[in-house]
Amino acid sequence: MAKAALQHACTKCGHTSGRWFGKCSGCAAFGTLVEEPPTGRKATAAKPLLRLVDVEAEEAGRISTGVPELDRVLGGGLVPASLVLVGGEPGVGKSTLLLTALGAISRDRRALLVTGEESTAQVKLRAARLGGADRVEILAETELDTVCATLERERPDVCVIDSVQTLYASELGSAPGSVGQVREAAGRLLRVAKEAGVATFLVGHVTKDGTVAGPRVLEHLVDCVLQFEGDRYHAHRILRATKNRFGSTNELGVFEMTGAGLVGVPDPSELFGRSEGSEVGAAVGCALEGTRPILLEIQALVAPTDLAMPRRVATGVDPKRLAMIVAVCSRHAGLSLGQADVFVNVAGGVRIDEPGADLAVALAIASAARGVPAVPRSAAFGEIGLTGRLRAASQGERRLEECRKLGLELVVAPPGTSARGKLHIYEAETLRQAIKGGLHADRTERA
Repeated sequence: MAKAALQHACTKCGHTSGRWFGKCSGCAAFGTLVEEPPTGRKATAAKPLLRLVDVEAEEAGRISTGVPELDRVLGGGLVPASLVLVGGEPGVGKSTLLLTALGAISRDRRALLVTGEESTAQVKLRAARLGGADRVEILAETELDTVCATLERERPDVCVIDSVQTLYASELGSAPGSVGQVREAAGRLLRVAKEAGVATFLVGHVTKDGTVAGPRVLEHLVDCVLQFEGDRYHAHRILRATKNRFGSTNELGVFEMTGAGLVGVPDPSELFGRSEGSEVGAAVGCALEGTRPILLEIQALVAPTDLAMPRRVATGVDPKRLAMIVAVCSRHAGLSLGQADVFVNVAGGVRIDEPGADLAVALAIASAARGVPAVPRSAAFGEIGLTGRLRAASQGERRLEECRKLGLELVVAPPGTSARGKLHIYEAETLRQAIKGGLHADRTERA
């Protein structure tokens, strides 16, 4: 019998090769190919085919996790027999959030925690601090066969694997956390979840650049990928869905780390949209994350520079988007930014990617460049084009309702935005007009 050939797999994209190369031919990354032990092949028989019209599909109700912010990101709750991957930096609160969810689920259903990084005594101490997790069942095991056999026998409604990098299959021979081990663990847990009807959370480590560690095939296998964002030294955390087969990927959950664990923030606009009307270089923007509008304070600093290439530093905003906004402000709004460094920051550690926040970023930069504060109790939203003309942002009525709820009085927006009640709309067709309407000094001069 011929000996099975040794394979080399890429830790980023999962591409396999018979030889080791310094550069992966699949994703062009360097130094990512590692050895993967071969697996034997078994003779299998063909299965009969089915037509989609003959397939019986039952609509099962979603399982509420007891954490409203987590349910929002999942799309309304946890789908039975689904596989969810939760990634985030160490200490961001993954284990704390999932233990809180298990405690709420265990009141009506069976909930199991498989821990491979902590002992049962350590989990007990955390559960005592959080409270409400007395009925959660726990298993301290890292051997993959034992974990799968336990899930098939017990069949809990919800299971949390903390973490998938600690599981290992003895027949592979490689160390836990390697490409082959992570791939085998995810594949087998996926089959168990679908066949036994166990909704499973997989906790995954992240690399230095913030992506989930292990092969990218891990993200392709699961039904939903949740990403925790935030700094362990700050109180607030952001939960996003980068992949969701059962819901939208635009939803966002906001949590606050307290002594009793992670607590959802039902009104993040009140938290992140606070701004002093007299501050120079600050503007309030209304961004849309899925179905939730959020008011965010955007801060800007414009300082003279002696460098040949002025710096454009963005925190919470796409750097390429910032460079475009600075160029449009210089060309069409009359701002002298060619010999100045521009720094932009979104307060609270939130990251915004939608184009509807362009106008608020431009107003903050104009306020910092001219030394004039924005109009008190005002907000702005709108997309900026390369010609300097403003384009309407999606779901303008929902954004205006959020501004009205927080008691704002003025909104600078593109034409066609209508409001009801006491909220006043300053419609601007171009960026130059929007800056005149959004800065306090310009409105005072016109009055």
